[in-house]
Amino acid sequence: MPRLRKRIANRLKDSQNTFAMLTTFNEVDMTNLMKLRSDYKDEFVKKHGVKLGLMSCFVKAAVSGLQNQPIVNAVIDGDDIIYRDYVDVSVAVGTSKGLVVPVIRDADTMNFADIEKGINNLAKKATEGALSIDEMAGGTFTISNGGVYGSLISTPIINPPQSAILGMHSIVQRPVVVDGSILARPMMYLALTYDHRLIDGREAVYFLRRIKDVVEDPRRLLLDI
Repeated sequence: MPRLRKRIANRLKDSQNTFAMLTTFNEVDMTNLMKLRSDYKDEFVKKHGVKLGLMSCFVKAAVSGLQNQPIVNAVIDGDDIIYRDYVDVSVAVGTSKGLVVPVIRDADTMNFADIEKGINNLAKKATEGALSIDEMAGGTFTISNGGVYGSLISTPIINPPQSAILGMHSIVQRPVVVDGSILARPMMYLALTYDHRLIDGREAVYFLRRIKDVVEDPRRLLLDI
């Protein structure tokens, strides 16, 4: 077994043996976020030199959710609960050798362009096998996007020693009721796996609802509401 695969296997088994894992689900209408990207994609690239992707939007949404429900950003340490006043988001990246999870440091202080540049830089290093141990250590929350492989829904496993992980999935046109009419909308299922020893169901659901609210109406990020 290659060393990276062995390390992944050990961490996943440690996660299953340590956490009381539970997964809650929701779905988001991606219409407004996709329109935002379409309307400003050229201006964004021209000004910042990077494309505006979905992941940066979900990182920003996760930051908002973690600030709204700080217990999701906390961790159990022995008999203590440690609350972090910073947000370091781990982003799962698939490579030919296995899954790696580099960290976007201080994501709560970054704008969309900073996050995109950070993701692009870390993804490039991951593909080249050039990530350092420091670049993969110390995250407080993880986002995994199985949608890039066509996953419709899944139950992601917590990345220890964190307390929760958000799973993104494929965007699929589905019929939904909007103001009494049935319309085809681009929908995505979201999954939040969390450590039930620390996080209650109410807090997990509120966190995921915050993600949903922000993604469906990105103006909330601008207005901080």
